[in-house]
Amino acid sequence: MDFEQLRTFMEVSRLRSFSRAAEKLNVTQPAISAQIRTLENEVGARLFDRDGGKVTFTAAGRVFEPFAEHCLQCHNHIMVTVGELHRTPRGEISVSANEATSLYVLPAVFAQFKRQYSRVGLSIVRADRIKTVEAVLNREVDFGVVSLPIKDARLLVDTLHRDDVVMVAPSQHPLAVRESVKLADVLPHSLLLPKQGRQRELIEELFRSNDVQPRVAMEVESSELLKRLIAAGLGIGFLPRSNVLEDVKSGTLKILKLEGVRLNRELALIYRKDKTLTRAAHVFLEIATGRPRLHQPAPVLGKTKMTKQAV
Repeated sequence: MDFEQLRTFMEVSRLRSFSRAAEKLNVTQPAISAQIRTLENEVGARLFDRDGGKVTFTAAGRVFEPFAEHCLQCHNHIMVTVGELHRTPRGEISVSANEATSLYVLPAVFAQFKRQYSRVGLSIVRADRIKTVEAVLNREVDFGVVSLPIKDARLLVDTLHRDDVVMVAPSQHPLAVRESVKLADVLPHSLLLPKQGRQRELIEELFRSNDVQPRVAMEVESSELLKRLIAAGLGIGFLPRSNVLEDVKSGTLKILKLEGVRLNRELALIYRKDKTLTRAAHVFLEIATGRPRLHQPAPVLGKTKMTKQAV
């Protein structure tokens, strides 16, 4: 039983498909099927039921999965720990975040990290909040950046960034000349809103708590598109302060001071509690959060016997 078979098993179990697992691992589907057959022969039980294109666990497969995952985690920890004794950390750190976070928050973090670990690759996977959480839980990425609150017992959460969600208008807008505006002053004007997400929830709660109904002109998926539509004069809207500082400085947009209103947002770095972090990943966390961290101890391997390239 080798680690390649275990990796193949975990991909099939995650994707519930032999063909998609073959595509992900960049091998042929017959090769995937052969590895699973060999693994099943060694285990002495069928691990998957195949009904046409549908793949489901057998009872044995369900029992086998956590052991396979643990073996792969131990193998990864061994290779990383031994390798880092003798060389500068390499490899790649992947981070999932939405468009605005990728554009306005992560570049500074990435730049500081690369100055310390130039040989570690960094990649951003752009995804919305829900998909980011799923990607972290499914081990598709190392870290995610999402807005708080988030509650999941499987995740560790470290605050990364704090700022306000502010109302912005094009610089030529009638409200832009005022030093401050009341929420009631906003109601006659066209409002552009994000289609979904934590920011949308904050805005809806603001109007609901004040028992007023805004004139929603458009709902937009992308925060960057939302900003451009506001700048083009299609309406006013709410955006994180950090997203519009350059536009305010250039005179394209104006932040409207809403009397008695303050919408706070917090972004957090999330990752699995059971994830074994490399030295480079620890440094990334320290840089991103601005706080030193204690390195995780090596997991206890117990008395499991290992042969070369086998478990």
